[in-house]
Amino acid sequence: MLADILPHVNAVLNTIATVLLLIGFVLIRTGRREAHRRVMIATIIVSAVFLICYLVYHFTAPVFVYRGPEWSRPLYFAMLISHVVLATIVTPMVAVTAWRSLHGQFERHRKIARWTWPVWLYVTATGVLIYVMLYHVYPTPAAA
Repeated sequence: MLADILPHVNAVLNTIATVLLLIGFVLIRTGRREAHRRVMIATIIVSAVFLICYLVYHFTAPVFVYRGPEWSRPLYFAMLISHVVLATIVTPMVAVTAWRSLHGQFERHRKIARWTWPVWLYVTATGVLIYVMLYHVYPTPAAA
């Protein structure tokens, strides 16, 4: 069933996006603009595929209940809420950041990228952490 495999696909895509974001950061810091551009385009593509898979999953899957111990619930829900809110905010930020770069507006690109990159990195990394908590640390009986 698609709903059974998509969380794992999403985690892999989020992990790839996280790694690509880190590589892109190193590339731009070392002055390798063309390599940075290629890696960031790849990151956008991976993130777009993730978003499609994520939406398909959430429109087809049952509601997932967090099964962790009571003490971990505040941590989990703080991470989940911040992840969802920031994911909603960063999506248009990524589009604007990419648009500015692709149209040669590098100074304007740099100004927003300073905000976009850490938020995007947080969203991809917490996405993986949420997956690990739901499916590996505290799985539901059906996910175990």
